[in-house]
Amino acid sequence: MLQLHFGNKNYSSWSMRPWVLLKQAGIPFEEVLVRFDSFAAGSKFKTQLATVSPTGKVPVLVDGDLVVWDTLAIAEYLAEKFPEKHLWPQDAKARAIARSVCAEMHSSFTALRSHCTMNIEARLPDVGALAWRDKPELRADVQRIIEIWSGLLETHKGPMLFGEFSIADAYYAPVCSRIATYALPVPESIKAYIDRVMALPGVAAWVKDAQAEQDFVPFEEPYRLRR
Repeated sequence: MLQLHFGNKNYSSWSMRPWVLLKQAGIPFEEVLVRFDSFAAGSKFKTQLATVSPTGKVPVLVDGDLVVWDTLAIAEYLAEKFPEKHLWPQDAKARAIARSVCAEMHSSFTALRSHCTMNIEARLPDVGALAWRDKPELRADVQRIIEIWSGLLETHKGPMLFGEFSIADAYYAPVCSRIATYALPVPESIKAYIDRVMALPGVAAWVKDAQAEQDFVPFEEPYRLRR
């Protein structure tokens, strides 16, 4: 069976992507939680991952003697291993666009990641309002995301970015969570898409587990004290 090593569900946006993809596609896998304690060399997190990953980061997919340690590479591998699941759009042009928007997510939107860190169980509208007011780069990131989603939803007529659920929706699921957590202002059509993504069984299962963790990691939440 496939084995996925991942970080805290409340905080690990990169881990969320392949987990949601596997769950939503109905692909069986074994879960291996690697809890965040520190990212320093010698931490329990790094020590545990050293046995499976050359980078010491999550997520990591293990399939027998094969180790895949990059989120986009994991998605590509799953699409090839399970072609009947149609994880990418079936149309070649749509597939190219889907890969493009996933690659853009992979390499961009650093302001959104920095100023609105992943935190599923929290509701932080005040933090979001201050960041939105003071960080033009955050506003630019969100505007670009709105452009991507609006164009794809209009072209493919929803409910997901390419009509049916695909890797692209799994890739942007953590962004949906961030926008909800920080109450960032988006048009109603975008909010409706976020609501649809958050209601997907795979996403809802991740969110439920994240809310149940109750594992406060201070370096992941510099903006609030332990309650």
